[in-house]
Amino acid sequence: MSKMELQAPDLSYLNLKSGLSVKYQLSAAELVKEALQNNEGTLASSGALAVDTGKFTGRSPKDRFIVCDDITDDVVWWGDVNIKFSPENFDGLLMKMTDYLNQKTIFVRDSSACANPDYSISIRVITETAYQNLFAKNLFIRPEEKDLGIRPEWTIIAAPGFLANPAVDGTRQENFSIINFTRKMILVGGTGYTGEIKKGIFSVLNFLLPVYKNTLSMHCSANVGEQGDSAIFFGLSGTGKTTLSADPKRALIGDDEHGWGTDSIFNFEGGCYAKCVDLTLEKEPQIYKAIKFGSLLENVNFYPERNEVDFSNIEKTENTRVAYPIGYIDNAVLPSVASAPKNIFFLTADAFGVLPPISKLNTEQAMFHFLSGYTAKVAGTETGITEPQLTFSACFGKAFLPLHPTKYAELLGKKIEEQNVNVWLVNTGWSGGAYGVGKRMKLSYTRAMITAALNGELNHNNYKQHHVFKLMMPLHCPNVPDEILDPSKTWNNQEEYFLKAYELADAFTKNFKQFEEANEPKFIQEALKMC
Repeated sequence: MSKMELQAPDLSYLNLKSGLSVKYQLSAAELVKEALQNNEGTLASSGALAVDTGKFTGRSPKDRFIVCDDITDDVVWWGDVNIKFSPENFDGLLMKMTDYLNQKTIFVRDSSACANPDYSISIRVITETAYQNLFAKNLFIRPEEKDLGIRPEWTIIAAPGFLANPAVDGTRQENFSIINFTRKMILVGGTGYTGEIKKGIFSVLNFLLPVYKNTLSMHCSANVGEQGDSAIFFGLSGTGKTTLSADPKRALIGDDEHGWGTDSIFNFEGGCYAKCVDLTLEKEPQIYKAIKFGSLLENVNFYPERNEVDFSNIEKTENTRVAYPIGYIDNAVLPSVASAPKNIFFLTADAFGVLPPISKLNTEQAMFHFLSGYTAKVAGTETGITEPQLTFSACFGKAFLPLHPTKYAELLGKKIEEQNVNVWLVNTGWSGGAYGVGKRMKLSYTRAMITAALNGELNHNNYKQHHVFKLMMPLHCPNVPDEILDPSKTWNNQEEYFLKAYELADAFTKNFKQFEEANEPKFIQEALKMC
């Protein structure tokens, strides 16, 4: 039976009419053909489908809602991250969206999330456009034919052409992304940005796994060595998470979303959604080679009069993206499951130039830095010295946390203790001075430090404690000059170094105060002492 002959599933539970024109479980080639016929995009010279997502080229966090009901009312961390939405307004929007789609040809895909079957959830993605369905095919886990057509646990409806009426529907604007844990649905309207689909399910898993499975959900990349030793890499944008987890000697488990269960880590997804800005074959060979037929490019620009992508052109957005199946990476682990991690790396690009290039954390420090989720971004691109912009994102993914961040931190600490995991803080930022004075840490040094940690070459007693941050810094590391390992020794002026170090420490303390309200868990008080 070909994909085109597969019988469309019963959609009556959504009030979608049986006579509706449904394109079900199309192949990548069929979806690309549909997208081209519908003028949704063009083919790049690489063979990838290139589309523009319209008005929105990124997520819209202020338009993300969670329905407040019996399941979520006392559990969700309500506030500026998780905004309340009424069940009545959700039901009204669902009815309007299905009425809208009843006049359309729609694309339906059955898939799942979580590569470990013990945690898997089934997902049906219903989209207005072919390219959104191609995204779902690439990013979610592709099911076996015997699992098709069965009513799923979760349903996503994504209709870029449907606009809400804020005055009537309870939204902030015409666009929205709404999660309903009781009805097990996600509605995405008014935006063609596919990241809303991906992060909708990530938010769902960030609720379900910790609450019902005692499993830590993580915004991280992960790889595994030849001996089965897995490693996790946390880091915000610009810290090197994707680059440093891509190691030719280690296999990729996944690049963005994972769970840590009883005795394993597992990818939530079946694909990757990588940034493309300034992408080259030399810098990111795995990602570059994955851009081929079946991949989906978003909001890229072409060289004039050619269909070759200019990855340096960010006129539309800096957030240019490519979505592809994880199998497009040569050394990917399939299925994407591995043993519990031996090492965890927190990556930070410290533009103050004061954090050690690598330091070993105890459990309390690991929980502190996990909750902090620190990095620093350069505030602008003017010539001369520019003050760094501090960025803190709890658990390295605050925007996707339905629960209070301390819930995830406590789970992390418990697993570190139970499974005796090494945790490292790695500064991929500046050394020898702050941004504008010092220099970015050499990638070769960072790779050497991570390799040494993975190989057990830092499991020695030659450490000293940082005077300000109380971090344990190794005195020696293979293939790294000793003087690099102590950041104070790389500065010309010691007094300036410590002034800047105390400035960053104070910022950590101020940021961390927000967590004291979480019923005063013991580790919060211990962590504050370290500030």
